[in-house]
Order: sequence, then structure tokens, then C-alpha cells
Amino acid sequence: MKLASLKGGRDGRLVVVSDDLQRCLAAEGYATLQAALDDWSAARPVLEAVADRVNAGEGDTFDEASCASPLPRAYQWADGSAYVNHVELVRKARGAEMPESFWTDPLMYQGGSDSFLGPRDNIPMADEAWGIDFEAEIVVVTDDVPMGVSPEAALNHIQLVMLVNDVSLRNLIPGELAKGFGFFQSKPSSAFSPVAVTPDSLGDAWRGGKLHLPLRSWLNDSPFGMPDAGVDMTFHFGQLIAHAAKSRPLGAGSLIGSGTISNRLDDGPGKPISEGGVGYSCIAEIRMIETINDGKPATGFMKFGDRIRIRMDDSDGRSIFGTIDQAVERYGGQ
Repeated sequence: MKLASLKGGRDGRLVVVSDDLQRCLAAEGYATLQAALDDWSAARPVLEAVADRVNAGEGDTFDEASCASPLPRAYQWADGSAYVNHVELVRKARGAEMPESFWTDPLMYQGGSDSFLGPRDNIPMADEAWGIDFEAEIVVVTDDVPMGVSPEAALNHIQLVMLVNDVSLRNLIPGELAKGFGFFQSKPSSAFSPVAVTPDSLGDAWRGGKLHLPLRSWLNDSPFGMPDAGVDMTFHFGQLIAHAAKSRPLGAGSLIGSGTISNRLDDGPGKPISEGGVGYSCIAEIRMIETINDGKPATGFMKFGDRIRIRMDDSDGRSIFGTIDQAVERYGGQ
């Protein structure tokens, strides 16, 4: 089953989308996705009945450009860093040792969840000097998760899967981390895929709490990354959810991110697609590798007018979640 929120009001208008992303029908009885998640055990069979109808040919034309984030705002957005290869490169590029605990205890930060961007909304930025970067990731949506849940039990609380562009302002990060209190200004509004998908709709690509398909990104229409999200993921989503719920319950509609998708190559750093590698899911990673190899980065961060596209296709080349397609624009202020 595939769900989307069309723009309209603070929380959008929930629709059920056909598997081929061509048609949609209003979700009967549930105005918003959050309302459905709050009552998921009852809502799911109702929405699945609508899904049967839309997949049989009923409904209106589905337009990804009309979508807000599936959850335009959420009670919780916690992003992990499950691909430790990415973390290792970050620290190596600045000459820092990586603690062994990073391989056994996930990194996670709590992001802003009150103003998500739509999948086709531009990224408003006041200053290019902030180091504007995209981050292509997978994210899961939970129902109510009890405190202290085990990683294995946590997998049963994953109800939806999405893509996310977790925008980062790289040049603001060092100053914030130096204060010892974590990210805030350096993590602006994120953008999620047009469609959220139930794990069973992903077939055998969803197994072991991981999504085993390439996540593709294009920067200014040039292929930038196609790493496999199921490869080199040190912590599966059950482990990430359990980490988040160690000392608190998670409310229905909580979003848990994978962190930047990153694959190793021959037990070493990856290579650009143009050199036979699978590329990268953020600009920062290629800059780290350039620093390690050449002593300094050569690739610049995003500028006003630059465009990023992110999507994932199934084994037959069909889009699963729709496409995140955003340009960076100058923020004019109020």
C-alpha cells in the first residue's frame, strides 16, 4: 500500500496511491496520515480496501508535484547514522580516531519536525557560505513504540517506509558541535518522498530491517550516487528504533532515519560513478575522500540554483516512492 498527502492545510489531505503512482483516491475516514497512524490497527484495513479500488483503476490522476511530505509535520524526527563507513570517513578526513563504540552503539540526533518541505519544494537558504549539502537516506515511520523495546520487536512497529533529503549546512556544523550540545541551526527542514510505502509492498527487497535496493541521486542532472541501502548498514532499523526508545516511548508517527547511505569499495572508500564506483549520497563524503587522497577537497557544496533529485526504483526500474526534486533558492526573508 502507498500513501501520500496532497497539499492543503497544515497536515495535508491523505490519499491512497496506486502501486504504479498513476492514480489516487481520498482515504475514507482519515483526513490526514497522522490521524491514520494514531488509529493504525483500525485504519490499515480501511486504507487497504481503498488501495484495492485505486489499483483496480478508480481514482484521479496522481501528481507528485501536488504533494506535501507524507507527514508535513511530525511529533518526532530522529536521524541515525547507521552507515558507519560514512562516520569513519568524516573522522579520518579531519585526522580523528573513531571510538570502537561507534560500531556497537548507534549515533542519533533529534531533528526539527515542525516544518518539513514537500518533495518538490525548493530549499530556501539565506547564505551559500553555510555549506549547503543534500543527504539521501531511508526513513521509517512507526506506530506507538514502548520504552525499552528490543531490536527484534521494534521491527514490528515499522508501518511505513519513505525516502528523505536530510539537508545539512556543513559549515555551521563544526561551530555547533564545538559547543558540545549538538545540531540545531545546521539541520534545516528536511524533505521526504511523495509517497510512503508499507514494508510488505517492498517484497523481498525489505528484509532484516533493511531496504536492499540502490538509492539514486542526481546533482544538476548528473548521476551522483547509487549505493545499495542494504549494504554496509551496520545497524538495521529495529536497532535504531530500540536505541531511540531506550529511555522513552515513541508516539505513533515517529520518523527514524538511516543516516547517509554509504558503501565501501574493495574494503576502502568509494569512488564516483564516473570512475566505476557507486558514488555518494552527499557532497560531504566525496569531499572527505578528496581530503584523504589529496589533502584538500575539490568539490564545492550546493549553490543557489543547484538541483538535487533522489529516487529509488524496484528491480524492474519502476519508481517506488516517487521523486524528491528540489533546487536551492535564495531566501528572501519576511
